Amino acid sequence: MRDLLRVPVVVAPMAGGPTTTALVVAAAEAGGLGFLAAGYKSASAMEEDVAAVRDRTAEAFGVNVFVPGRPSDPAVVDAYLTELAADVEALGAALGDPVWDDDAYEEKIDALVRLAPPAVSFTFGLPDAEVVDALHRAGSQVVLTVTTAEEARLADALGPDALCLQGIEAGAHRGSFTNDDRPGGDVGLLSLVHEVTAATATPVIAAGGIAGPRQVRAAMALGASAVQCGTAFLCCPESGASALHKAALADPAFTTTALTRAFSGRPARGLVNRFMTAHQKAPAAYPEVNNATRPLRATAVAAGDAQRVNLWAGQSFRWTTGEPAGAIIEAMWRKEGT
Repeated sequence: MRDLLRVPVVVAPMAGGPTTTALVVAAAEAGGLGFLAAGYKSASAMEEDVAAVRDRTAEAFGVNVFVPGRPSDPAVVDAYLTELAADVEALGAALGDPVWDDDAYEEKIDALVRLAPPAVSFTFGLPDAEVVDALHRAGSQVVLTVTTAEEARLADALGPDALCLQGIEAGAHRGSFTNDDRPGGDVGLLSLVHEVTAATATPVIAAGGIAGPRQVRAAMALGASAVQCGTAFLCCPESGASALHKAALADPAFTTTALTRAFSGRPARGLVNRFMTAHQKAPAAYPEVNNATRPLRATAVAAGDAQRVNLWAGQSFRWTTGEPAGAIIEAMWRKEGT
């Protein structure tokens, strides 16, 4: 990925609103690499975002796509949604349809092959080899997200241009291939970088809990070619995160983060609030739970209820500032000193 980066800072794709075209453009203009979040968007909306970025900058950028999983047991999902009755009533909200969908995966792949953005990354699993080959032929570099050394080994066999190593410290959804609790899935970033870089020559991007130059130094000292940050940009002016989310990151009432399936049915790290605490046994059912709770979460945001909405954040959330994206990237790199 070095040829796409003047400064080795990647702005993570934060689906659901935080990543805007303005944020991706700001990252590009600062010499970093911003990724558009195609997750939860239609293929046509993704295309509009790509066009908007290209209208504003000639610098490199990327697009991130979710790899679809398998449908979950409807009975398990229904039982969990019954558990949410008190939250629904308290907000005067409604639940959405708990359906499975593939997030328009095939349509997005077809569009990306045609649009050929400088980079395409994948989360929640691996694309087929044919997809990687098609993107390479189109001129896009391919980045595969992994959370363990075994996932890295499987991903590396597809010939990606880079591996994004996501440590357990990272905010929002885990990019793991499976939605289960098998042992060994809670690897810290530095351990993951150390193990993977010893086993492959493929460039790696280190992601998870990186909020400042000291963490950049640590990751790159272990062999990372770049670092990826998400939470660090949540409060910048270019972020599309809600005012409620931004305020919570600075609110002393929120003291820690944890992994939860309560909002989406997939492990994701966020600020611990009452909803997370009350629903610790949420099932592994993504995207069904995510689709069902979307209206509830939107109602909570509109009502200013920070206790019933997902406040995704990594472990280093206290270092988040309101500086512009370009200034955050410049500070990380200039002080990093390599």
